[in-house]
Amino acid sequence: MNVEQQIEFDKIKELWMNLAATQWAKEQIKEKAFCLDEGSLRKQLKDTTNSRDLMEKLGAPPLQNLTEIKEILTIAETGDCLTPYQLERVEKVLVMINRLKKYLQGGKGYDNPLAYYEENLNVPEELQEEISRQIRNGSVDDYASKELSQLRNQIVKCEEQMKQKADQIMRANKESMADHYATYRNGRICIPVKKEYKHKIPGSVIDKSSTGNTLFIEPAGVAKYYDELQALKIGEENEIYRILYTLTAFVSSSAPMLHANIAVIEKLDFVFSKGKLSIDLGGAEPAINTRRKILLKDARHPLMDPNINIPLKFETGESVRGIIITGPNTGGKTVAIKTVMLNCMMAQCGLHVTCKDADICMNNSYLCDIGDNQNIAENLSTFSAHMKNVLEVLSEADKDSLVIMDELGSGTDPAEGMGIAIAILEELRKSGCLFLVTTHYPQVKEYADKAPDIMNARMTFDKETLRPTYQMVLGEAGESCAFYIADKLGMPGEMLKTAIRAAYGEDAVKDYPFRKESAVIEKRKSRKISKEKKEKANLNLSTKYKLGDSVMIYPDKKIGIVCKPINEKGILRVQLPGKKIWINHKRVKLHVAATELYPEDYDFSILFETVENRKIKHKMERKYTEEIIRYETV
Repeated sequence: MNVEQQIEFDKIKELWMNLAATQWAKEQIKEKAFCLDEGSLRKQLKDTTNSRDLMEKLGAPPLQNLTEIKEILTIAETGDCLTPYQLERVEKVLVMINRLKKYLQGGKGYDNPLAYYEENLNVPEELQEEISRQIRNGSVDDYASKELSQLRNQIVKCEEQMKQKADQIMRANKESMADHYATYRNGRICIPVKKEYKHKIPGSVIDKSSTGNTLFIEPAGVAKYYDELQALKIGEENEIYRILYTLTAFVSSSAPMLHANIAVIEKLDFVFSKGKLSIDLGGAEPAINTRRKILLKDARHPLMDPNINIPLKFETGESVRGIIITGPNTGGKTVAIKTVMLNCMMAQCGLHVTCKDADICMNNSYLCDIGDNQNIAENLSTFSAHMKNVLEVLSEADKDSLVIMDELGSGTDPAEGMGIAIAILEELRKSGCLFLVTTHYPQVKEYADKAPDIMNARMTFDKETLRPTYQMVLGEAGESCAFYIADKLGMPGEMLKTAIRAAYGEDAVKDYPFRKESAVIEKRKSRKISKEKKEKANLNLSTKYKLGDSVMIYPDKKIGIVCKPINEKGILRVQLPGKKIWINHKRVKLHVAATELYPEDYDFSILFETVENRKIKHKMERKYTEEIIRYETV
């Protein structure tokens, strides 16, 4: 049962993947499954909201595919020499990291939590400068080193001397020349000599014309320059490799920092891809509950044109566990149940939903039986596949499941199909799951009026234009074997009795030869929903961490010391080796309390203030001074 494909969530994933820049983020999206942890899900939804807010204020972040840079770092770390092209790719990524840091710094002005990931991005500035200075337009620049510059100047001078010498010889022997211009053959400069004057020009025959009447001779006076030129080019090549190997070693030494940057960028790419999808679909952040309640206001199918899609208002839960949708077979019923399940699954995957407002419960499973493209030629094999799927749904459904079924009981004789539909609905009701079912049987509508926890619904259509409308004709095939097939496939006897009684009455139940009268639906072990532990409302954040507390910073698990407690925005200042950072308290965990590390009257200025400031403060305590204590500003 491929639920994602049946409700078209796989198409949502395709749209989502196209909005990610890195291959890692694309793979995460491809494998993304709905979340069962309430706390984690709320964080995922908040990340989506924060990323959308940031992009609406600052535009799309500067992200790019990192597959190539990973391969380049592997080459550098294994000791192979990087090419100028590969070094330019490294520089391009370093420029992107710098731009991303500036982008996130801009987000700090809006107190966006994602902006503080900027603290985790570090650029090896010297490496970027060296590559920019020495590599240009896909090759090593002339001025990458003094020696290379001198060698290339000498090469140009030598080539010019060779040409001048060849021209001089041609002018002195005009009658012997077959043409007025020197030419290059096999990398050597040659003059075109008539065959009969071959012995008049001292030198080596390098080539000849197709007729053999013209010989291309490298004059002896030019050859000495050629040997000098080859020596210069060997020197040039050696210098180029020296520069490339030096830069490669620089890249290799910076690889750990670059790998850490890549990990942060990939995580941000995944989060921002959710925000981009929300913007493209016009989504909104849903509320999440574990009370088995679903409320959708002005819900849209995310794959339909919003200009022609009529918004859906839907509510279930608490006193109503199941909804049976009836009405003309216009296609509207199927779209409605898909819209509900698709929005619920999107929400539980940390995505925004295509609703004006939504309050969606967490589900431990999404189960469906949707028979699209139905026609009057439905035969025994179609019904068998339908029943197998229904029985699989019933075996998995429990109180935390969301189930949708389209055209329940179709594909067979209307009377028997109606009975089986009621039996399935009765089993769904007993399981306690939330379910949405579409049907065309009037008897099922009557059943819903009497059954507890079930409500009828209808889909309307334009009676004047009859658009859209699709009519399904049933019962034109031969005799149906619905009860027999259901019995053979394992439907319990009690369910079959309910079906036969609904279709033909009590007398028919007594005469039916049950194969598995004592069989029951075997329930599979269901997964548990982990509810979020609520923080106490009166918790005072300002007392959560104290000056001098040793804390661990996530996700990097770095150890730092609190140098400024949490402010009213939930941000605290932490001293790390070589720098101080501002960070949200949710990314910090107490490692060792200050009371365990320092004496009660310990002077923390020793740790956090500069020597200059401490000297000035000491002077102020003793006498008047015009010196000023300077503190860094945020």
